[in-house]
Amino acid sequence: MSLNKKSVDDINVSGKRVLVRCDFNVPLKNGEITDETRINAALPTIQKLLKDGGKVILCSHLGKVKNGPNEGESLAPVAKRLSEKLGKEVNFVADYNVTGEAATKAVADMKEGDVVLLQNTRFRGSEETKNGEAFSKELADLCDVYVCDAFGSSHRAHASVAGVTECVRSKGGECAVGYLMQKEIDFLGNAVENPVRPFVAILGGAKVADKLNVINNLLEKCDTLIIGGGMAFTFLKAQGYEIGKSLVDEEKLDYCKEMMAKAEKLGKKLLLPIDTTIAANFPDPIDGPIDVQVVDADKIPADMEGLDIGTKTAELYADAVKSAKTVVWNGPMGVFENPTLAKGTIAVAKSLAETDATTIIGGGDSAAAVNQLGFADKMSHISTGGGASLEFLEGKELPGVMAADDK
Repeated sequence: MSLNKKSVDDINVSGKRVLVRCDFNVPLKNGEITDETRINAALPTIQKLLKDGGKVILCSHLGKVKNGPNEGESLAPVAKRLSEKLGKEVNFVADYNVTGEAATKAVADMKEGDVVLLQNTRFRGSEETKNGEAFSKELADLCDVYVCDAFGSSHRAHASVAGVTECVRSKGGECAVGYLMQKEIDFLGNAVENPVRPFVAILGGAKVADKLNVINNLLEKCDTLIIGGGMAFTFLKAQGYEIGKSLVDEEKLDYCKEMMAKAEKLGKKLLLPIDTTIAANFPDPIDGPIDVQVVDADKIPADMEGLDIGTKTAELYADAVKSAKTVVWNGPMGVFENPTLAKGTIAVAKSLAETDATTIIGGGDSAAAVNQLGFADKMSHISTGGGASLEFLEGKELPGVMAADDK
């Protein structure tokens, strides 16, 4: 897949109307933004386009919008914070139609260096459907150039992510990626397609089913594949071990056997837990006190369940990371939300923090874990997209990435 895409550094936007698809899907509580990470991540691209004399039109979705447009999912709070962060007024077009008369007029009145923010793209209803052609064209009508900087949405072929690019190109406009997208392509895309070796991939999380294609693809690309989290027990059961009440995906036992055979055939290391932290039941509440013990992976009693990797496994996994030059990690090693069951995830995070390798965290729970555990600033890159990161690791072509012009 070609990942050599035009970025905002390759285009001239002076005096031009630039539509930027951002990821402003921020958490809101009583109309207040509780985490500004995504707004901050968009600023470098917006500031670059303003500095170059562009008229910057921003768009994004927010929330799932299941029951039609509503003020609870309006982008108004984002416009307010953006105005403060950019030190200039962001003209928010509150129109639920997104690209209607109000938006057309606001864009027509723009001068170089002005910023307009359109309403939540999902308020249109056709953003996610196959009938998004009209919406794609209306978005393209507002601009001369299109920039995608929403990696978290880049695995969706939505009107504001992919559909709009064809319409912009058909009238002679350029389509580029922003700095945030570029960083994701450089780190995640190239780690998988062209890694510096040894390349170690660490996969955790609950279910094998969620990572089927990721396991298969990474086995072909990496030198060592480490499995932890709930899905490790399906692999252990496939080896014939007693796993007690641990999480298991009975339908994927043959798949796990195939993957173990594939690793052997390809000469790849596939590391599974050699010991595990067990308890009588899952913690309730999830962060409540819990009695645990550590046993060998083949000695889990029938009435107990594994909830984290054990101490010997944590050492084994940390050793594998020490010699790596590239490490990609997606998914925690156990129930990391519980302090007693976070030890395995902490050990892995610590080993990544201490290595000189390029360390890439593939979004989702593993990103939450390194942030929560205070290791974020020690990682080379933390992906902003959970689902998009997984699809990148599967080796899939992401519509939002592929839609940008090649250099």
